[in-house]
Amino acid sequence: PPLLVSLGPGAQNTHLRFRATLEVPSRHAAEVTTLQPRVLDAMNSYLRALSPADIEAQDALLLIRAQLTRRVQLVLGEEKLRDLLVLEFVLN
Repeated sequence: PPLLVSLGPGAQNTHLRFRATLEVPSRHAAEVTTLQPRVLDAMNSYLRALSPADIEAQDALLLIRAQLTRRVQLVLGEEKLRDLLVLEFVLN
């Protein structure tokens, strides 16, 4: 599901709308589905901890994707995540 993050005072934009999907080996799909609430919590916690400058930076998407990938690997285990694909990264 999409995550909506308020950027707070001092930001050029008011919200970040973020949506991603996880590529996982089919043998781990059921387990990853079960752990989805933990994955969403890790992603939401990270995104909310960022400053507006972090989110609005020119290379923000690359850095955020790398950090989220690492956090999701910590939740799921490295062998269960092939890739994290960003489907939506919209500042408004």
